[in-house]
Amino acid sequence: MPEISSSKTKLGLWATTSLVVGNMIGAGIFLMPSALAVYGGISLLGWIFSAFGAFLMAIIFSRLSKKLPGINGGPYAYTKAGFGDFMGFLVAWGYWISTWCTNATIAVSFVSALSTFVPVLNGTQMTNEIAAVGTGLAVIWFLTWINTRGIVASGNMQLITTVLKLLPLVLVAIAGLFFINTKNFIPFNISGGSNFNAITATATMTLFAFLGIECATIPAGTVNNPEKTIPRATIAGTLITTFVYILGTISVLGIIPAASLQKSVTPFADAATKIFGSNSRYWISAGVAIAAFGALNGWILVQGQIPYAIAKDKLFPGIFGKENKYGAPASGMLIGSLLVSLIMMMNYTKGLVEQFKFLILLSTLTSLVPYLFSMASYIVVRIKQKKIDNTNWLSSIIISIPAFAFAFWAIAGSGQEIVYWGFLLLMSGVPFYVWIVHKREDD
Repeated sequence: MPEISSSKTKLGLWATTSLVVGNMIGAGIFLMPSALAVYGGISLLGWIFSAFGAFLMAIIFSRLSKKLPGINGGPYAYTKAGFGDFMGFLVAWGYWISTWCTNATIAVSFVSALSTFVPVLNGTQMTNEIAAVGTGLAVIWFLTWINTRGIVASGNMQLITTVLKLLPLVLVAIAGLFFINTKNFIPFNISGGSNFNAITATATMTLFAFLGIECATIPAGTVNNPEKTIPRATIAGTLITTFVYILGTISVLGIIPAASLQKSVTPFADAATKIFGSNSRYWISAGVAIAAFGALNGWILVQGQIPYAIAKDKLFPGIFGKENKYGAPASGMLIGSLLVSLIMMMNYTKGLVEQFKFLILLSTLTSLVPYLFSMASYIVVRIKQKKIDNTNWLSSIIISIPAFAFAFWAIAGSGQEIVYWGFLLLMSGVPFYVWIVHKREDD
């Protein structure tokens, strides 16, 4: 296995890349082909479109990491550098909330995947629900403990789980090419709508699978040689993920007829069964569990790093900026995991299921808003650093404007209700910001 870090206390290229790949590739990708099957082969164009937009944003994040090297916080730090404390705080406020909402979802996905091997985790009886909640809480707090052991311990776990989760996806993606039936791609658009609407719909859906492209930038202060490592990890991670997503979708769509695929709740497992036999269903299920486990590990790291960065700028309570003897923001991780645990338990409380689902949709929006401001901040940061002249102004515009437009389009695609509640969620942080600023001025 490659060396994880060239330093005993910092992440190297492999671990940083695995943070990007691991946080993007969660359990959801194993279900994506079924969601796309209603559109047919045209969904591949949706993948290409969303991958192009994600790649543009990855380039901006890479360039920002060069302009502002070694600064923790990623989108928060970039927004603050471009637009000041208030906008930086709002972006961080929404992003922090989205991380623990997302982590709750991932924990539930892990329990669901594990139920293939432990049937007691699946069911509505009290015993089943207690077992499921207990398992979810156990994995949350185990990975929280791993992350409090320091950035390298977290990086080790992330690299291992990323390799393990990629194996079943890559095997099905490559082996499946030899089992493709081209008739399964005809008609190319089976949605009944126009090609444009089908591409737009599938691009919106698949873009959510790219959330996490910014993750290498968040723990920048704990990355070895961040000015070089973070841009390489961000671009490499995006390319690896794109390859796995598109090739995997081609294979699954080509192996399973669209009518059957739309009804499948385990598309990769069904494809693997046709390629390798019935027993392959179990190692695909194991892959889903590992994918969720690895993504949860990476997002718990982010869950601690975001409030840590804000607290260091005195825009968040000081407890979030404290480090333990391993150099990890343990207090912030523990507080975040407590909130994650509470939200995860909502999924197993019948009266709160709808609220739980709504929070997840909301968390997606609050992940996209930081992208929007980061794209805009790139030009502002370059102007402030006085490094834009007539020669390279055009190249900066060519990259930043399409990236900004893509992030804006993705937010609009979230729907009116989610955008409405997302705005209220961000504004709910204003009183907290006022209190923090008042407290900071008094100190």
